[in-house]
Amino acid sequence: MKYIIILLLLWWKTDPTKVGKINSLKSEAKKAYLAGDMKTAIEKYKFLRDSLGVTEEEIGMNLGNAYFNTNDTLNALQSYQPLSASADMKIKSLANQQMGVIANRQGKYEEALNYFKQALKAEPKNDQARFNYEMVKKKLEEQKKQQQQNKDQKQDKKDDQKKDQNKDQKDKQNKEQQNKDKKDQQDKKDQQNKEQKEKQQKEQEQKDKQQKDQKEKEQKEKEQKDKQQQPKNDPKEDQKKPDPSLQDKLKEMKISEEKARMILEAMKNQEVQYLQQNKRKATKPKEKGKPDW
Repeated sequence: MKYIIILLLLWWKTDPTKVGKINSLKSEAKKAYLAGDMKTAIEKYKFLRDSLGVTEEEIGMNLGNAYFNTNDTLNALQSYQPLSASADMKIKSLANQQMGVIANRQGKYEEALNYFKQALKAEPKNDQARFNYEMVKKKLEEQKKQQQQNKDQKQDKKDDQKKDQNKDQKDKQNKEQQNKDKKDQQDKKDQQNKEQKEKQQKEQEQKDKQQKDQKEKEQKEKEQKDKQQQPKNDPKEDQKKPDPSLQDKLKEMKISEEKARMILEAMKNQEVQYLQQNKRKATKPKEKGKPDW
């Protein structure tokens, strides 16, 4: 049974009808590929690979290129991937080169650079791969440079923001300190004014007291001087002067001093007459037989 299967496979591969069909499809696919009819080329290359089991690397490369030209990068990579490890250095170099181009278009510069490097290792004479390698290398260096610049700018921006924040904080602290100093100065000035006012008030009170004491002293000296210079009053004259308390009573009674003096004189005269009458009565002879009293 085993030998029968092997014989059938050998027969299939050497079947003149199949070989002719494969060669015909290869010719049609290549003609469509060169004419730019990628859709037809893809259909025929896929049929050769998937239906007829053609495993020639040239068929896989052309299929991958046809996918690449239609921007079907996913199927293109799937076609190039097995060829990137081919024993044929030329096929290997071309497959890596094409994957490098796809990675470059996707912005994967480091990945693209690695594919181009593998392409040059496989085929050092691959000038297209070398050109692409130098181009991507320069682009990668510029990208890293730009990234560094962006990083530096971002850091500078952060530093500037930090400086601005520090400056704002410092300005705020300075303003608060200035306000505090201003308040302290005002408080100190107010305290000085208060102390000065209290001092002036105290000095004025002391001055007023001294003036009052001096005035009282002068008044007292003046009164004493006037007392010393005043002649001694006649006792009779003093008797004529009403007592100060009497003056107050007279005022209450609404009697003038002159009228009061006249009343006193009249009373004195009555008293004198009364004494004189009593004196005359006492000079009469005593009656005999009666006591003296």
